[in-house]
Amino acid sequence: MATLYDFDTAVDRRGTWCVQWDGVADRFGVDGLLPFTISDMDFATAPEVLAALRARLEHGVFGYTTWQHDDFRSAIAHWYASRYGTEIDTGQLVYGPSVLNQLSQLLRMWTGEGDGVVVHTPTYDGFRKAITGLGRELRGVPVGDEEALERELSRADAKVLVLCSPHNPTGRVWTGAELTRMAELSERYGVAVVSDEIHADFVHEGYVHVPWTRAAGDGGGRWAVITSGSKAFNFPALTGSYGLIGDPADRAEYLRRMETAEGLASPAVLSLTAHIAAYREGGPWLDAVRAYVAGNLAYVAERLSAALPELGWGPPQAGYLAWIDLRPAGVDDAELQRVLVERERVAIMGGAVYGAPGFVRLNVGCPRAKVVRGVEALIRAVR
Repeated sequence: MATLYDFDTAVDRRGTWCVQWDGVADRFGVDGLLPFTISDMDFATAPEVLAALRARLEHGVFGYTTWQHDDFRSAIAHWYASRYGTEIDTGQLVYGPSVLNQLSQLLRMWTGEGDGVVVHTPTYDGFRKAITGLGRELRGVPVGDEEALERELSRADAKVLVLCSPHNPTGRVWTGAELTRMAELSERYGVAVVSDEIHADFVHEGYVHVPWTRAAGDGGGRWAVITSGSKAFNFPALTGSYGLIGDPADRAEYLRRMETAEGLASPAVLSLTAHIAAYREGGPWLDAVRAYVAGNLAYVAERLSAALPELGWGPPQAGYLAWIDLRPAGVDDAELQRVLVERERVAIMGGAVYGAPGFVRLNVGCPRAKVVRGVEALIRAVR
């Protein structure tokens, strides 16, 4: 199918201070590896976003900025309405420098040291660092285990459920029924919910993302959505995230903390510019890049099926991260990483980072030629 966008031509990211390429030695101990690691893409962002950024740069004045204006709020409302069929209350919007910063702020508001914070396992390592770094107790429940979820939420000192929706690293898209059940359990046991929905825009065909605002309904209870356009449109380096907080008093307290204790009253203007352009004009680009990534994932599935059929691997429901269970192949994690790094010269995230030894997380948000190199290296290393 013809496309207006070129995702096959590689963009050289070396020397741009990016974590995935220039910082690979920080995690793997060796420079010069071909990376399939941190969760960003190798594609330039949407042309519509670039055009808006250039226009803003041409203005030349970059003074203090506010996010509380209709251009930003209405762009978000438009996105939720057009993408998710969901009407949001723009009065519930809040802003932050990043999704993880927002999570940390909410954990400070809603928990105390030693309190339990429930997450699904395997767990995004950023959650683990935020929760344990604040002195809270991380309590994991396996994805899909409803009995374990209720058991942990019912504990007297369980204060927050941190939900990754869709789930990272597995790519699981929660159904409306699953989310409603989580909302019911959280309200029953007095547990607040923080729903990180930064991967929502990358749900693949056949699956539907349900925003937490719909799952929560009018049932009350403490909840917040935290998200950003930076994941889907690949501009995390611009910083900037936003969210919705249901309770007016909680929302006011969050904003007070951000503007006083955190000193973050003025957001990054280029982030606002990028979000508005992405949500107003970037839909066609997002559809195209998601289709391209789906092709990458299909390629991975085809090659693994042919070379390592015992894995029985299939593409995730969302995202550009291939979460691969290598346990059926009887692979030793440490030896696999040694071979990948020393012989194959590639960097692929091991599952132990997410509390799941025996898995790997392969980032395929990149040109197909790079995906081919990574998959072939992984197959050789496993063999």
